[in-house]
Amino acid sequence: MSTGASITVVVAAVVLVAALAAALAAGFIRARDGGRNRALRRRFGPEYDLTVARHAGDTRAAERELDERLRRHGRLKTRPLSGELRERYVAEWARVQEEFIEQPARATADADQLLARLAHDRGFPSDRYDEQVAALSVHHADSVQGYRQVHAAALRAREGRADTEELREAVVHARVLFEDLVKPPHHGDDGTRPHARRHTHAPWAMRGGNLGRGDI
Repeated sequence: MSTGASITVVVAAVVLVAALAAALAAGFIRARDGGRNRALRRRFGPEYDLTVARHAGDTRAAERELDERLRRHGRLKTRPLSGELRERYVAEWARVQEEFIEQPARATADADQLLARLAHDRGFPSDRYDEQVAALSVHHADSVQGYRQVHAAALRAREGRADTEELREAVVHARVLFEDLVKPPHHGDDGTRPHARRHTHAPWAMRGGNLGRGDI
């Protein structure tokens, strides 16, 4: 074989090896990203899709944000409520429901503030609303959207831009997070997402009217 032909064969072999290496690397990256995608979907559930939507469909940007939330708050250790404090919050939420009938805007603001205090008492950060929501999204991914909704509704009501139905729906959805945070420790651990949330009728659950359409 001539020198020129040998060089051609060597170059072709090098190109082939490089192409195979690139294909293997791309396959590894796809497998890694696919596994990461599945893990984040399992961990965050509906919060995963909401985050992708907030990033206008940019999955990688959404996953970077979720990874960062996990890095900051994944090891957060929450505190249980004492029985006395739990009962106090249950009674306070019942008062919010009763207040809603006559003063829906004020009741919505009270529900928003109650959740902030309850999250703080459970050990979630409370210096900034955004940081508190980020931490809650890691440990209560199925119900944190209700907190966002009632917070936004309270702000809109303060500006006179929210109707009663919007406020009612916000308080109803916020109730799910309230019940998650107020339940006794043995009824579920923070930090995992084992299944979809269910409304509860246990003794610690909100008493009084349930803000259904027929109650307002």
